[in-house]
Amino acid sequence: MKRADKAVRILEILDALYPERPIPLDHTDPFTLLVAVALSAQTTDKKVNQVTPALFAQAPTPEAMAAMPVETVRDLIREVGLAPTKARNLVAMAQLLVRDHGGQVPADMDALEALPGVGHKTASVVVAQAFGIPAFPVDTHIHRLAARWGLSTGRNVVQTERDLKKLFPKDRWNDVHLQIIFFGREHCPARGHDLSTCPICGWAATKKRIAEEARR
Repeated sequence: MKRADKAVRILEILDALYPERPIPLDHTDPFTLLVAVALSAQTTDKKVNQVTPALFAQAPTPEAMAAMPVETVRDLIREVGLAPTKARNLVAMAQLLVRDHGGQVPADMDALEALPGVGHKTASVVVAQAFGIPAFPVDTHIHRLAARWGLSTGRNVVQTERDLKKLFPKDRWNDVHLQIIFFGREHCPARGHDLSTCPICGWAATKKRIAEEARR
């Protein structure tokens, strides 16, 4: 089956499974979303949602975050991975938002990626979910499933993102990336997965991928 035909069928399945697509990270505005996404690297969304209420109670705005000692931020987020580094980045990020952007989160990929601790994936999530700008953030779930389903041969998330953007309608990118994440978490684990019983892998997985999975 051609990639384009696979993408159409996959989208139909995802729409049936996930007609609602809630954002997994709790937030109230672009700034709290930016902070939550930055914290989510190498940490589960569940853990991020556990630590952000206390953080946002003390620092709900860039101005408040910029004025906080790094040590205070670190203590508030200590349960997430890489907490010391993330605390430094959050304070520095907030300070730049105040200094260069009037305390507002910019709706621009380049400006976001220039902020401390904000990479391409984080910036993509923010423009997509906070501002509704079409983007296709690729995390480990999406990268893995795109390979399993034969939608991409990308060796890295950059190439996978390019491939998926070509296959799915631009006006659906923001939805599809969430749907694939939900599907990966609920139906398509990285290991111990029986591809033959999977609603998508059962027909979409490539022979090469099936053989690779069987050797694990």
